[in-house]
This record gives sequence, structure tokens and C-alpha cells, in this order.
Amino acid sequence: MNKFLSILVVASFASVSFSALAASHGGAMKDTPKADCKMDPAKMDDKTKAACMKMEEKKPDAKK
Repeated sequence: MNKFLSILVVASFASVSFSALAASHGGAMKDTPKADCKMDPAKMDDKTKAACMKMEEKKPDAKK
């Protein structure tokens, strides 16, 4: 019984540790395209230019 209890405790600690590790590494941070749009347009590739133009179109006009 003593051995079973120690195995149970070890298994519970292992599962809690794995859950904490998985939660802390849940996903990579998303790249913010705003940083890419501040680059020099001559150095941008076509995909980045298209994304920046799309973002510019979506901006609401607050000055009206």
C-alpha cells in the first residue's frame, strides 16, 4: 500500500508539472504587422506591402 501511495503522489506531481509546462508554452506570440509597416518601403517584400496597404484601408478616420 505504501508503494502504491508513493506512485500515486509521483504521478500526480508529474501531471501537474506537465500541465504547468504546457500552459506556459501555450502558443507563440503573434507578430504585430505594425512593426513591419514602419520599415523602409524599398526593403519590404510584396507580401508585407500588401498587408500594410490592407491595414491602412481598415483604419477608421477619427479626424472627420
